[in-house]
Amino acid sequence: MDVSIIIVSWNTKDILRDCLESIFEQTRNTEFEVIVVDNYSSDGSCEMVASEFPQVCLIENLENKGFASANNQGMAIAKGKYVLLLNSDTIVLDGAIQKTVNYADQNSEAGVVGCRVIWPDGRRQNSCFRFPSLALVAIGSILFFRMAKSLYHPLLNPDRYPYLDFNQEQNVDVVAGCFFLVRRKVIDKVGMFDEDFFMYGEEAEWCHRIAKEGWRIRYFPGAEIIHLYGASSSQVEGETKVNKSRGTLLFLHKTSGSFWAWMANLIMAVGVFLRIPFWIIGDICSLAIGHKINKIWNKRIKVIWFHLIGLCYPVWNP
Repeated sequence: MDVSIIIVSWNTKDILRDCLESIFEQTRNTEFEVIVVDNYSSDGSCEMVASEFPQVCLIENLENKGFASANNQGMAIAKGKYVLLLNSDTIVLDGAIQKTVNYADQNSEAGVVGCRVIWPDGRRQNSCFRFPSLALVAIGSILFFRMAKSLYHPLLNPDRYPYLDFNQEQNVDVVAGCFFLVRRKVIDKVGMFDEDFFMYGEEAEWCHRIAKEGWRIRYFPGAEIIHLYGASSSQVEGETKVNKSRGTLLFLHKTSGSFWAWMANLIMAVGVFLRIPFWIIGDICSLAIGHKINKIWNKRIKVIWFHLIGLCYPVWNP
């Protein structure tokens, strides 16, 4: 078996179907298996997979185990010499899986390979990242306007390799978990995902362990997929925002120590409170044109509460 393709799904029935169709249509001359791990979907995802893709190995969980744990379930039964973690909201283009496997075969030092990722309109999507650090947390938290299109500057986004030539293969710290090819030898050596991570941060921590063992994390632009982004996480936006912060803090806790994680949480808390006046001004304008803001504040309060508790107790560490 060349590659085992593992897809974790939660309430993404229609786009999961599109993803599976693209795999079987676009993957040739490669022996592969597909394992779908469903995290207790309620939209008929499991029934769809069982009826329309009987060749797929389906694992049905009785609860939402999160991204890390569910992928580990798939990896535990995978037979391939490579394992590809693929998000359910992706579309495989032009033999991308086969091309990436061939690239890994030719680059034995590569423990992990990620491909070029694009939005549905063809724009390049960020798929390579630096390891989280206190400095990067500060930039992202204090300079919270950095992603505004009118204010964008590469110096304000150092975590996303702003000066990297994405037309060339590169060594990077982390490749995005939406398309993450890893060698079976690497899994046997360093283990699987750390299940202390529920969702977000797990691929960074895994890449950190893999790199410490001497393997390279490679970006390969010769293969390409479409990524819709956030198909599952957008259904629970408040929890998603907390999980993103928690993933960063847990990474720092495990790689740098509890003090640095606490300092990062303090910086994040300051950043949140700096945002509040801007939120209020924006909400006043929204109310003037009839927009409801109750749901928005429910999400914000979850984030605020998480960081406030974290100043007294490391809620990011299970």
